[in-house]
Amino acid sequence: MALSSSQTFTAPHSTLSVGNLLELPKENYNVVIIDDLSNSYFTVLDRICTLASEYFASQKRFMPSLRFHEVDYRSPVIRSILNGYALPPFWTLDTQVPRSRIMGVIHFAAFKSVDESIRHPLRYYSNNVGGLIEFTSILETFGIKTLVFSSSATIYGASANHGIPLKEEDCIHHHGTAIDERGEERTLQPNIAEAVLADIARADPAWSIAALRYFNPIGCHESGLLGDNPRQKPSNLIPAIANVLTGKSPAFQIFGTDWDTGDGTAVRDFIHVTDLARGHISAFAVVSQAGIQGSFRAFNLGSGRGHSVLEVLASLEKVSAQGIPTKLGGRRKGNVGFCVAEVSRARRELRWRTEKTLDDCALDIWNFLMVERQRDG
Repeated sequence: MALSSSQTFTAPHSTLSVGNLLELPKENYNVVIIDDLSNSYFTVLDRICTLASEYFASQKRFMPSLRFHEVDYRSPVIRSILNGYALPPFWTLDTQVPRSRIMGVIHFAAFKSVDESIRHPLRYYSNNVGGLIEFTSILETFGIKTLVFSSSATIYGASANHGIPLKEEDCIHHHGTAIDERGEERTLQPNIAEAVLADIARADPAWSIAALRYFNPIGCHESGLLGDNPRQKPSNLIPAIANVLTGKSPAFQIFGTDWDTGDGTAVRDFIHVTDLARGHISAFAVVSQAGIQGSFRAFNLGSGRGHSVLEVLASLEKVSAQGIPTKLGGRRKGNVGFCVAEVSRARRELRWRTEKTLDDCALDIWNFLMVERQRDG
């Protein structure tokens, strides 16, 4: 969340949120963190505070506050936390308008594994849709109507298999059809969570909401202190490869080698977590000033360039100077062969673009693994 002197409320579940918790104070935001630690560790917060303290000491600047609450964002406790930041309401004619020291929220609380969502759909609907509805309802009662929603490129579904960069218009908030660049008609499917937010904003233009459809975040903080280290079994590409590099797994399994791509493996738009964190901050700056077109706007956050699974492996093999054993398997249910962002909207309206390369990502990942190895003895 972001409070009056620029305080930001964050509801994390992901590694990406870690980068934001480090970058937000640099932009003078005081931060209130809500996380149930179901897929992260409290020690990460200690490392964030250490890095932030070192940064502000080097800059001779006062460090904004970081306040942490270990709680599920669906918990009734959220209401009492928000109540602690409430301001006296003001009146317009005969209407009482709630106010808060929290200026806005960055939402990272959605579950994100495609495979798990197929096996446990009710768990995902409960958290990602039901939780979102309850959470935004509570925000509204406290007059907090600025929101950056951490969405995902997975909402494009089978549209990604057309082999061309994905535009924001490829996923809409009502059922419909569109003619693609090949002149073929395609059915467009709405995303439920984004549809909820779009309807909220349509009904009440006082809301200012940006949905950030990020593609494949990888990389770690350059210090080596912050990286992808989930409690749960990793399903993402990089943690799975990291398990092989550190000897936790004998081989990395590649799901599908018969995709319609250059080397047969799936192609993704990989983006460094630091670039992605800055993208969220750019979006928050815009929505907090009601600077988006309308009350709801979706943005792709990606590099606009695709890399195959084998290219990622080659990059990590290069920086680690070691081979990575692989095991070839069939396509995984729910996967697509090509998923790359069309990024002109974010560049134009958020004035944001990626800076780091795939090799930068690989170098930072390897550095994180080496720091972890030294820490473990």
